[in-house]
Amino acid sequence: MAKTPEKHVGDPNSVENCAICLGKIHEKKTLDCLHSYCSGCIDTAFKLKPACPICNTYYGVYTGTQPEGTMEVSRCHHGLPGYEKCDSIVITYTFKAGIQGPRHPNPGVRYSGTSRRAFLPVCDEGEKVLRLLRKAFDRRLIFTIGQSHTTGLNNVITWNDIHHKTNTWGGPLCFGYPDPDYLNRVQEELRLKGVTED
Repeated sequence: MAKTPEKHVGDPNSVENCAICLGKIHEKKTLDCLHSYCSGCIDTAFKLKPACPICNTYYGVYTGTQPEGTMEVSRCHHGLPGYEKCDSIVITYTFKAGIQGPRHPNPGVRYSGTSRRAFLPVCDEGEKVLRLLRKAFDRRLIFTIGQSHTTGLNNVITWNDIHHKTNTWGGPLCFGYPDPDYLNRVQEELRLKGVTED
């Protein structure tokens, strides 16, 4: 979904600068969102993430560095705090131990396996988030290999900035419910990685 182009107000006689290198634009390339860059700068940026650096409009599909694993979904008849009248969706992610590949921080170094569980309410928004999480998982965006923020260990499978509710209770401080804004926040995190229903 394309964003409305941003309007830039300034001196019409000034030299337009590239937002990537901050120098005068050389061999100008203007994206569909109307933001312009040096051709070489934007081509290099798109190799890392195919999105406009200013407005984050995606061009193509972004694929992450998540190792091979599985995403299994089940349902249970227990409500979550804030969604007591709904059943629950239980997502189980499982990864075996392996060797880091060329796109990981330390190619050739082993990483350990892990299993993670997350919860969503069975409601329209919860089902939508589940579909988006499946798309993100298939694009290898939910996990990566790096340093754990909680344990400090390196060369482990970690979350990749798409937050999950890993507890059924305790609120946001315990990564649980109730958290009335969570379903909207996680959709925005997914959108920033190019994962939408479009």
